[in-house]
Amino acid sequence: MATCEHDSTRLRRATLSAALLCCYATLVRPRMRRSGATREELAARYPDDELIPDGRPGATMATTIQAPPATVWRWLVQMGCDRAGFYSWDRLDNGGRPSAERIHPEWQALAEGDRILAVPDGSVWFDVAVLQPQRTLVLRSSLTLPRARHFDPSGPPPGAFSDSTWAFYLRPLGSGATRLVVRGVQRGRPAWLTRLGDWIFWEPAHWVMQRRQFASLSRRAGVPQESR
Repeated sequence: MATCEHDSTRLRRATLSAALLCCYATLVRPRMRRSGATREELAARYPDDELIPDGRPGATMATTIQAPPATVWRWLVQMGCDRAGFYSWDRLDNGGRPSAERIHPEWQALAEGDRILAVPDGSVWFDVAVLQPQRTLVLRSSLTLPRARHFDPSGPPPGAFSDSTWAFYLRPLGSGATRLVVRGVQRGRPAWLTRLGDWIFWEPAHWVMQRRQFASLSRRAGVPQESR
């Protein structure tokens, strides 16, 4: 009898787990990956599509910020753990140091080929792959797995790696606001492992952090500097 009850409990748990997984895959994940984006924004071609031509599209998320692109741009170019932070959950992505609440002139000079620190100790960074002032900022991270050492993506990739972009696209709206689209392209090996990591961790984490960044950028960019 005890064995039958144990088997029944295991079956119920397995059924519930399968139902939750199905719900996540068919309902939650698709909405999470396209959060805030229009059909046109999802279907558009972007510069980072060409940067990693054999990569697969990641999430495409978007928001409207009540400030012109020139203002939003000034907040974006000063991002970095060694600079203004990332305007998200600072305990998770900025070593607990609060992200900047104002524009810093000394952090406004950014160019293709520069590095933006992704972690406080400087061991992981983003390379500025594409920069078109007030329009496009594409950050790229090319890391070996599992040790997270940077490699040159222009050469042969290592046996196990992750190569991805974090791209920001700004479009002016007639009301003086900005449409901000954030998306990514990625490739990796072994493919099954990188995709499993995306499903279980990176995609939910990115959704949480990106929505927080959108809200923080909207608050910061929407307040004139002279009133701070």
